[in-house]
Amino acid sequence: METVMRNLFLFLSKNKTMTKMAKEHGLKFGASRFVAGTTIEEASKKIARLNDEGLCATVDFLGEFVNCEKEAKAATDESVHAIETIAKNGLDSELSVKMTSLGLDISDDVVFANMRRILDAGKKHDVTITIDMEDESRCEKTLEIFKTLRKEYDNVGTVLQAYLYRTLGDLQILNEYNPYLRLVKGAYKESDEVAFADKEDVDENYRHLIKLNLLYGNYTAIATHDDSMIRYVKKLEKEHNLDRKQFEFQMLYGIRNDFQKQLADEGYRVRVYIPYGQDWYGYNMRRLAERPANVLFVLKGIMKK
Repeated sequence: METVMRNLFLFLSKNKTMTKMAKEHGLKFGASRFVAGTTIEEASKKIARLNDEGLCATVDFLGEFVNCEKEAKAATDESVHAIETIAKNGLDSELSVKMTSLGLDISDDVVFANMRRILDAGKKHDVTITIDMEDESRCEKTLEIFKTLRKEYDNVGTVLQAYLYRTLGDLQILNEYNPYLRLVKGAYKESDEVAFADKEDVDENYRHLIKLNLLYGNYTAIATHDDSMIRYVKKLEKEHNLDRKQFEFQMLYGIRNDFQKQLADEGYRVRVYIPYGQDWYGYNMRRLAERPANVLFVLKGIMKK
């Protein structure tokens, strides 16, 4: 049943009609648990509260798969505004971006111009920018753009997904760029031609990637809510005498809040991924696909309407 529910929600996450309806109706049906508001000003209040609790953040203006330059420019403008708002309010936050919202599917000229605008703003205000990884079909192009930008900017990182067969090779190649990497298991629906189908295989690859990148000496963000994976990182820390300044845990806004605070109280750096914006539907469906408990929460919210 869990697999069926996951596949259903991943399928729904790509439904354009539902995406349009979601934009029109705002943060309904439990979305406000996972999305911090529709504006950066609303999200900033949540970030400030998390900072007060010893947690840092990365903020993401929701949106993906734009196909016109006007929309890509609007997303870029909002990203720059988010950086300026972070700086103005003295928030401990980075910025995450999806390059399909910045013109990845339009042209190289468009996406490079928009990314450089964002990175220049980040450099000015000392804000790190992480390029989110999307579906496998865009992985190669995303990494090529990252490598180009990494040669120009030291405030850019990216994401690798453990469920893809190719990721070990990608990590080894990226090592020469001294990358800041967020390592995740992966949340898109992919075929078994490009991705591990079994959870055990994904977990094994994830552990291998985490250990390898840490031993390379690269800054590593371990994005997981998995207790066993967090215990594994703590074990690596002790076995290899790792400096806690070399890694952090990342978790999603609205999920395991108490555990986030517990890790921070233990002295670990914990970063909360905080999305905001009107285009919340695809993101929310992927969160529902990840954990059945999230589905139950939303159903309870609907019943209260």
